[in-house]
Amino acid sequence: MSRIGKKPVDLPSGVTASVSGQTIEVKGPKGVRTFKATDDVTFTVEDSAVTITPRGKSKRARQQWGMSRTMVRNLVTGVTDGFKKELEIQGVGYRAAMTGNTLKLNLGLSHDVDYTPPAGVTVTAPKQTEIIVEGIDEQLVGQVAANIRAWRKPEPYKGKGIRYKGEFVFRKEGKKK
Repeated sequence: MSRIGKKPVDLPSGVTASVSGQTIEVKGPKGVRTFKATDDVTFTVEDSAVTITPRGKSKRARQQWGMSRTMVRNLVTGVTDGFKKELEIQGVGYRAAMTGNTLKLNLGLSHDVDYTPPAGVTVTAPKQTEIIVEGIDEQLVGQVAANIRAWRKPEPYKGKGIRYKGEFVFRKEGKKK
């Protein structure tokens, strides 16, 4: 039995869920999100909760059971609170600024990096050394943050680069004479 899959997903006030076939649609104050599950699980919406049950006892059905429940919980969290990733920039001369909808990064390269986020994701730069990525789709928010971080990952000698807020960068000692 899946410990995660057994728990129903509670729907807070202002959030509705509807099931059509293998697709569940969750509507909330921040928007609408959908998830299409495999044929191994069944969704049922009762009162203010969504219950997921496996259709068989196969290994795949049990795997999909917990994963589907987590995906539905992420849909509910996305349409109520949204998801947020915070990035920090460290390094002399490294900075970020928003120009319209484009994030302009100065990362010590021969050119400035211009990054336009996809639809559904909001990128802000409240300070020159801070970037905030927000949206209702957890996967998309994480991917955008990873794409921004990939321009200049933190290096182990001086710690310069773009890192997640609170990320620990293992520091190495330099060459000795």
